[in-house]
Amino acid sequence: MAKPKLRDVPDLSNLAMPGRAIPVRVTPKATKDSIQVDRGDIRISVTAPPENGKANEAVRQILATAMGVAPSALTLKQGQTTRDKLFVYAS
Repeated sequence: MAKPKLRDVPDLSNLAMPGRAIPVRVTPKATKDSIQVDRGDIRISVTAPPENGKANEAVRQILATAMGVAPSALTLKQGQTTRDKLFVYAS
């Protein structure tokens, strides 16, 4: 069974600049996947558990969808084991 599509994704295409650092606050093991932007702060909730990088990969997928870029263009630079993460976009 395929994973349901994410709905109501905000347009974050303005963040797709090479070398741009994107801070994100993550909530793992949420009831549904979602992304919210409040005054420039990005909050992403994922249903994936925070084990073996599953939640980090889910966050990368959601962020890439909102930015309109390939997930491989996003690299997790800081926060592998914390809720506050820093992704860097590289075209």
